[in-house]
Amino acid sequence: MKAIVAVDMNWGIGFKGDLLQRIPEDMKFFKQMTVGKVVVMGRNTFESLPTSNPLKDRTNIVLSKNRSFNHDKVIVCESQSQLVQKLDKYSTDDVFVIGGEAIYTMLLPFCNEAYITKIESRYSADKYFENLDKRDTWKLVSSSDVKFYEGIRYRFLKYVNQIRQCKP
Repeated sequence: MKAIVAVDMNWGIGFKGDLLQRIPEDMKFFKQMTVGKVVVMGRNTFESLPTSNPLKDRTNIVLSKNRSFNHDKVIVCESQSQLVQKLDKYSTDDVFVIGGEAIYTMLLPFCNEAYITKIESRYSADKYFENLDKRDTWKLVSSSDVKFYEGIRYRFLKYVNQIRQCKP
């Protein structure tokens, strides 16, 4: 599995149910990486998508404790064990964890790679991604040149998990 996320300098990822910043090149990168793949997200993340529709050209899996949540265009899992059963039929290289905070926390130990768009600003945030720079098991293996969007500096980073676990 792989994680993909945009973070600020404090590793914040969201505030009041929305992204901290929308950067077109980051959105393009996200789409490029995940089209044709499986995306795993929590219900709140799914409901924050435009018109609460699944991401096009991807297999959408939504993990939700809310047993009344149902959507005919996504695979709904009510537990981590149910998610494991659903993911068994996909290559782990084709699975991307896309949020939110609780889903990242649950599944990050099982991710082999993390694609981080690091925004060189600080925002008010109420949701966070684990700071991989403080984890001995994660190694930064690549960094893009600094990019700019409307005065915002950012980079595309890739981390690799040195401890590989097969399944959640």
